Amino acid sequence: MDGAGATKSCQRSTRRFLPPPNARRDAASDDRPFWERKTLADMTATEWESLCDGCGKCCLLKLQDVDTNVVEYTNIACKLLDDESCSCKRYEVRQRFVPDCVVLSAGNVGTLGWMPSTCAYRLISEERPLPEWHYLVSGSRETVHLAGQSVRGRTIAEADAPDLELHIATWPR
Repeated sequence: MDGAGATKSCQRSTRRFLPPPNARRDAASDDRPFWERKTLADMTATEWESLCDGCGKCCLLKLQDVDTNVVEYTNIACKLLDDESCSCKRYEVRQRFVPDCVVLSAGNVGTLGWMPSTCAYRLISEERPLPEWHYLVSGSRETVHLAGQSVRGRTIAEADAPDLELHIATWPR
């Protein structure tokens, strides 16, 4: 029976069934910023490029131990890194000048263990939030530098560092 004459007692569950953490809401009804509602693979090229916070950490030369595979950052900047702006001087054609420069993609970000722990691409692939100093959150491209999260003023040129092992740095992580 249903309605006012029902004699059967019904208890409603107070449990809510939530979607899995990686489930995305309908984009049309979701007012969260794109980086909180889209996967890396779902982003437009403009959205993808805007994720870079301009820290420059990924443009530091790194050393990998052949026995342990442990990666160490150095304070040596790629020859194309502008130390002041922390951006690539020849971004669109960088692989012509630095053939081993890694091009990030939705398919490889999760496999690049050397990516900085603060990298937006890595954070989003791990379903973690962007830090407060990220310009998409703060609204300013300077907050990455003010928060001490960039390589600005901390690097030396490749040509000035013949022995990379003498330039291992722990601050980029």
